[in-house]
Amino acid sequence: MITFNNQDVKFTLKEKALLKKWIVSTIEKKKRKVGELNFIFCPDEHLLGINKQYLNHDTYTDIITFDYSKEDVNLPVSGDIFISIDRVKENAEKFGKTFENELHRVLIHGTLHLLGYADKTKSAKAEMTKQEDLALKAFAKT
Repeated sequence: MITFNNQDVKFTLKEKALLKKWIVSTIEKKKRKVGELNFIFCPDEHLLGINKQYLNHDTYTDIITFDYSKEDVNLPVSGDIFISIDRVKENAEKFGKTFENELHRVLIHGTLHLLGYADKTKSAKAEMTKQEDLALKAFAKT
């Protein structure tokens, strides 16, 4: 089950059904099952608080993913994905993308983390970007 929620922010997600279908398809292409995925849209300050409390990072970020399946391929993919709407807006402007395009990239980025993809090293980040691009191309075809 996939849910989209707001925490301390007014935000309306467009194309929810289509996005859910895309996320499920991305997970199933990796031979995994969908468990419980919660996407929580929030402002910068909310995500900064989570970053400080749980990760000991005093920095703004666009996304934090909590993996409840612990990348165990035998378990359904489950987790909470917190997304800063403020960061998505700023990054869209910074990278010359539409808000929707940047939001879709962040949505699938969190999903890919739950599938075991990382982005801490240069090579891992390159693979993550490749997987994001593949998923975004698949979404564009829907």
